[in-house]
Amino acid sequence: MNVAIVGTGYVGLVTGVCLAERGNTVHCVDTNPRVVEKLTAGEVTIFEPGLEDIYLRNLKRGRIAFSGDLEKAILPAEIVFLCLPTPPGEDGSADLKYILQVANDLGKIFAKRPDAGYKVVVDKSTVPVGTSDKVQAAIRKQAGPAFDFDVVSNPEFLREGYAIEDFLRPERVVIGSSNERAIVALKDLYEPFLQPGSKVIVMDEKSAEVTKYAANAFLALKISYMNDLANFCDAVGADIDRIRDGIGSDSRIGPKFLFPGLGYGGSCLPKDVKALLRSASDAGTPLSVLQAVEDINQETRKRFFRKMQRHFGGKIEGLRFAVWGTAFKPNTDDTREAPVFHILDELLKGKASVAVYDPEAMGGARARYGDRITYAESSYGALQGADALVIATEWSEFRKPDFGLMKTLMRQRVLFDGRNIFNPKKMLEHGFLYHSIGRKAHENHGPPEPGTPEPGTPEPTPEPTPEPGRS
Repeated sequence: MNVAIVGTGYVGLVTGVCLAERGNTVHCVDTNPRVVEKLTAGEVTIFEPGLEDIYLRNLKRGRIAFSGDLEKAILPAEIVFLCLPTPPGEDGSADLKYILQVANDLGKIFAKRPDAGYKVVVDKSTVPVGTSDKVQAAIRKQAGPAFDFDVVSNPEFLREGYAIEDFLRPERVVIGSSNERAIVALKDLYEPFLQPGSKVIVMDEKSAEVTKYAANAFLALKISYMNDLANFCDAVGADIDRIRDGIGSDSRIGPKFLFPGLGYGGSCLPKDVKALLRSASDAGTPLSVLQAVEDINQETRKRFFRKMQRHFGGKIEGLRFAVWGTAFKPNTDDTREAPVFHILDELLKGKASVAVYDPEAMGGARARYGDRITYAESSYGALQGADALVIATEWSEFRKPDFGLMKTLMRQRVLFDGRNIFNPKKMLEHGFLYHSIGRKAHENHGPPEPGTPEPGTPEPTPEPTPEPGRS
């Protein structure tokens, strides 16, 4: 098939490259000349495991092209994907200006070329309920009553760090349309990607739009629930790892997204939760449970910083903190809504000095903090003279460090583990004062929270595996 992709951000680039990998002819459009220049020259613009190889292969074979020419891309295309940003407004609602502007532009092009043939316009972006109707109306207003097209909602379910796998071997494909011709076209496009057990789910456009928000909101709910429960475990001396194993083995619950940490971040869950809350409020049906999810997520990172402050008696001025991880999760360079930023902000407010290291996401930290913090060239480089280490992202390379070397580099052997990647008992044996989340351990030589019992000696705790989701 001939496919146009409007927008070459995370979703657009992954979608375009993966469609080209299955033999489609793909033309990606972006309004940023620098992005187009890089992609045309063979320079991938985002970090995503596995993306660069198939991008370069299809670029070399001529199956994917990049330009800023919308008309050139869409006129020969049978299917046009809108992969455009929907940033949150001040009230949390999704801003549709980019999508509706492109819809308006599409309509003008169709009006000039009524002979361009039938088009399926696909909302791939995460959008509020009713957006398909707005896109349809915007295109129709410009194109006139005769032009033949349909608008379909086809939400993406890509996990950053696993996006290539998710697109090439999807668990499910949701097609939101009431038009059989459009449904057949999308089914034909996705057929080469379907594996045994993959589901193609057809529904109306509004239900498809809500499905995307509902899925992300439910994952956020699991994360916030475990973080809230971990706080309770800290207070009563229970072990959140044991509890996670106990409830995750129930097939009705499942083991994914049950790892406590600093809260969810990234480009999807934070804005999607806010957007769904706003849509529900506008509809007069507020989602009280989801509001609690959002509140807990904000409180989780604040609570963790308070734990850091308590260890040092409330005074961090003049101390040096090493921070491992600035990406919101491993295997991505995405720092949008990264929980670590709250911690870095508070450290700087408290007049502490900070050295950070991340394998892929240092650029996001530099853009936010400039020369206010130090950027180390390695994880060990960040530790030089540190009074404490903060682990904010569970990159694999952080899981088996040289603890002996760490102790020689650090001024104080204090570790705040925001992702529970180490065994508390082993950390005690290594000689570290170790703080984690919701686990029985040698939690501190600093003052405990009011009402917290003296924790007992922990049993060995298995290391958690990286969460295969957007948490």
